[in-house]
Amino acid sequence: MQVKSPNLFIEINNLEFVFIVIDNLGDNEDKFLYKNSVPLEGMENNKISDFDLVFNTLKKNIFLIEKKLNYVFKDVILVLNYFDYSLKNLSGFKRLNGSQLVKENISYIINSLKAEINYTQKDKTIIHIFNVKYFLDKKEIENLPIGLFGNFYSHELSFFLIGNNDYKNLINILKNCNLKIRKIISKDFLKGSYIVKKNLNLRSFLKIEIDKNKSNIFYFENSSLKFKEDFKFGSDLIMNDILKVTGIKKENIIEILGEIDFSKDLNENDLVEKKFFTENSYRKIKKKLLLDIADARIQEILEILFTKNSNVSSFVKKDLQIFLQINDKQNLDLFSLNYKLFFSKKNLLNLKLYEDTNTERL
Repeated sequence: MQVKSPNLFIEINNLEFVFIVIDNLGDNEDKFLYKNSVPLEGMENNKISDFDLVFNTLKKNIFLIEKKLNYVFKDVILVLNYFDYSLKNLSGFKRLNGSQLVKENISYIINSLKAEINYTQKDKTIIHIFNVKYFLDKKEIENLPIGLFGNFYSHELSFFLIGNNDYKNLINILKNCNLKIRKIISKDFLKGSYIVKKNLNLRSFLKIEIDKNKSNIFYFENSSLKFKEDFKFGSDLIMNDILKVTGIKKENIIEILGEIDFSKDLNENDLVEKKFFTENSYRKIKKKLLLDIADARIQEILEILFTKNSNVSSFVKKDLQIFLQINDKQNLDLFSLNYKLFFSKKNLLNLKLYEDTNTERL
């Protein structure tokens, strides 16, 4: 197969290595040539635990791709959704005293802020820098105001950082695969960019993503990734609570919940039918109890992630667009109304349930 200018992407997430090749055809037209996933091995606790195992996995799959496409890659773009990366926001300024803002002023601010990050975050490496906001004489400007005149210019940046050792390990592994790292991208940034692309007039929003055993929240401002936070719990907490309180087997609970219409008000005296129990295990359990347990746990999860999270309090406004993605389909099918009700009670009505989990393109 002959290709023009293919780009190799390797995504590292919590479950797998994902190998993708896109052929850049020009005029913003791309063609997917290859995609394959293999289980994540040699990685533990958000670190590379077995250098050789990771190297062999990558080398083997890169060789198969090159053989299939008849093309030898020299560099790779990494998409990370595994390592403990962080975001730091800083603002710098330049007094203009009525003069024109020039590129050298911008470079001065960026280099000053980079130096501050390098000094205060000595154990981390800057991977990417996002432009967040521009202010000229205290007025926010939509685009970089080079060429405009003013007295005081302020520039806010967001720095994407990963640990020095993680960065060095990635460089060395890929170097042994005869590849240079062209760029490292956050998967959260790609997800946010996809939302921006699909919602053309939307530049600032917050996204909450809940998986079975982990959760994530990130904030986009002016089409730039400004904040992210990860949590080691997810929707499994809801089912586990119901199991603890009722003592019913999980498969039976799933059947019971599947037959309850949570969109209707449940009678206080409605009991779970005997058909869901064996003859000797029947217990009088109110259907509403199941809903109350789920509702209480959903409220607790969303409070920790969002409404009582001091890290995001400065972002929260009534008109803020919120995207909520529940990756546990069973949980979403059963309790979508509970999630919506939580946000409506907080007067945060600008909520969209985001269900399209396979459309974040590279």
